[in-house]
Amino acid sequence: MIDKLELLLHLARERHFGKAAQAAGVSQPTLSAAVKSLEEKLGVVIVERGSRFRGFTPEGERILAWARQLSADLRAMKEELQASQSVLEGELRIGVVPTALPAVTELTIPFRESFDGVRFRITSLTSNQILQKLKDLELDVGISYIDSEPVGRFRGQPLYEERYALLVPEKGPFEGRAAVTWAEAGQLALCQLTPDMQNRRLIDRHLRDAGSSTKCMVESNSMLILHAHVRSGGFASIMPVRLAEEFMRPGQLRAIPLVEPDVRHTIGLILPDRDTQTPIVARFAKAAQKAFPEGRKLARKAGLPIDQKS
Repeated sequence: MIDKLELLLHLARERHFGKAAQAAGVSQPTLSAAVKSLEEKLGVVIVERGSRFRGFTPEGERILAWARQLSADLRAMKEELQASQSVLEGELRIGVVPTALPAVTELTIPFRESFDGVRFRITSLTSNQILQKLKDLELDVGISYIDSEPVGRFRGQPLYEERYALLVPEKGPFEGRAAVTWAEAGQLALCQLTPDMQNRRLIDRHLRDAGSSTKCMVESNSMLILHAHVRSGGFASIMPVRLAEEFMRPGQLRAIPLVEPDVRHTIGLILPDRDTQTPIVARFAKAAQKAFPEGRKLARKAGLPIDQKS
């Protein structure tokens, strides 16, 4: 039964029988037979029939919810058994907003030095996608904004404050300036992330608050595309300081701090809001407090609980 429910989860992720079978490493007839067997045993229709996959019935959606929970419980049981033997093994699935990607190695590298049996699957996602995949139990932890939009039924653990800079060519606008206002930055031809990204929504809001209408000439969900356009000499981009510093090149690109106002937002872990986390997630959250001491200060400021033993 568990194996058949796992195949059903593959179908929910891929929304296509052939792709789901390939992802699960089985033949398409095997997948179809598993779905039919579940329907017969449970006495309900799970998948809407048609020449191609058309979706799940209401009963199928309820079965999916149970399947996700059972899969998560089985994963947690395996991790706890491994942890009881002083061995931490398995895969940690992390969803990260693009602007926080430079910070990921500050977590994963020291964590794997302590627990070399842990593998990481890191995916760049929008903040809304992270919340949805956490809800669907397709991620174990997220790294996203935790102070500007609701995180729903999940819990935020602060890591650091995100500040902003204007990335421009070295010989471009504001040459020699130590700082630039948001209003001034808004007058340039900007290349920014797409509007579905929370970072873009925040930047647009701060530009409006500064009395500037956004002149976004290039939109992309790839930070590399934005970097390439700035490097061409005809564009500028507003980015988090950590990310802008990654792209800086002496004599080519320069990151100028943005002021008036001094904007800051909190990046943090997004965790399931439960008393007991799986062993891998619990250790990862504890390691994050050690890797980002600033996060402890931010948590105290926000009145959030802190693991005093970490």
